Amino acid sequence: MRVIAGTAKGRKLKAVPSEATRPITDRTKEALFSILGSWIIEARVLDLFSGTGAVGIEALSRGAAHVTFIEKNQAATRIIGENLRTTGLAERALVKRADVFTFLAQPPAQPYDLIYIAPPQYQQLWLKTLQTLDCQLERWLLPDGAVVVQIHPVEYEAVALQNLVLYDERKYGSTLLCFYERAER
Repeated sequence: MRVIAGTAKGRKLKAVPSEATRPITDRTKEALFSILGSWIIEARVLDLFSGTGAVGIEALSRGAAHVTFIEKNQAATRIIGENLRTTGLAERALVKRADVFTFLAQPPAQPYDLIYIAPPQYQQLWLKTLQTLDCQLERWLLPDGAVVVQIHPVEYEAVALQNLVLYDERKYGSTLLCFYERAER
């Protein structure tokens, strides 16, 4: 696992020494950031269920202004911190050891441009997180922002949301990326 592009290009990232996380593959990460393009520059990113921090670190390396990492696993938060120091990107990041739903119950300091959701598989946590954000969208997502969900394709189900709409989905092997934006009013 490595940083693909930007200021930390080529730096290797440590993995969490357990099966508690499922790191994104370099191929999928490269595709994700190809889709996002230069839109990520100066973006504020919220990385939920951060794991190793690979997505948020890639965003920082490519010019994101700030990334907030939310991860409950203590070993994972330690690895995220180490990966941020290794890449020299720690000053533009906040790593918070917390349950995602407890975190989302509190108002944010300011909304985000991109919210990335990559929870443990087969527990419907992606759906619960998406529904939680949908109910509080004004607090969490900027008007032109996006929410991206990373799940296994068999987990996907269409969901009725009030404030978010699915505008794209891409499958890369055993990973499905679902892209949501604000519904037009």
